Amino acid sequence: MTCIIIEDQPPAQRILKKYIDDVDFLNLEGVFSDAIKAMDFLKDNTVDLMFLDIHLPKISGIEFLKSSKPLPQVILTTAFSDYALESYELNVVDYLLKPFSFQRFLQAVSKVTPKPTELSAQVPSEIFIKSGYEHIKVVIDDILFIASDSDYTEIMTENKKYVSHEPLRHWIEVLPQDQFYRIHKSYILNIQKIKKLVSSTVYLQGDFKIPIGRVYKDNFTKNILKL
Repeated sequence: MTCIIIEDQPPAQRILKKYIDDVDFLNLEGVFSDAIKAMDFLKDNTVDLMFLDIHLPKISGIEFLKSSKPLPQVILTTAFSDYALESYELNVVDYLLKPFSFQRFLQAVSKVTPKPTELSAQVPSEIFIKSGYEHIKVVIDDILFIASDSDYTEIMTENKKYVSHEPLRHWIEVLPQDQFYRIHKSYILNIQKIKKLVSSTVYLQGDFKIPIGRVYKDNFTKNILKL
């Protein structure tokens, strides 16, 4: 999802940029220190999500929400709790009270509804994996998980392991996002291959066990496994 930051304080900008960079499905399109500059940007550009501070120069975040239509989905960021009720009446996705943790940030982002696209009908059933000097065709549904190990990745099926020098981020981008999910900084897995979940470990077909990273666990269990 594409997003922008509207925040006038540099330290808060840096924190948001760091958090966004750590979430693979978020792509930052711009940072604005006031709402007027953001309005000008949105006249010619569309994004899925705004991180909007309430206390801004020129016009406040609340005034911006009331005066600008239509807008992307909004997550408010503020050091003051006074506007919580009013903000929800304006249909914001979430209200982040500063200072907030990365875990709380992830929780807010997980509530955002991606825009429907027509790409799902065009998702390929096979991909080519570059391994050394070879390009090997692999059926996407056969992939169990992909693990990152230093400067290469391992693509694991039930019958074979392939080694590629493509980073984990590459596979996150090219594989179907409704089928492959990151549950650890070093692993993405095929959710269709899950047999069971025990504590912080996912068991896959073929008796493979994958750990769930702490920052990914709540989002994974609530939104993917629906637990």
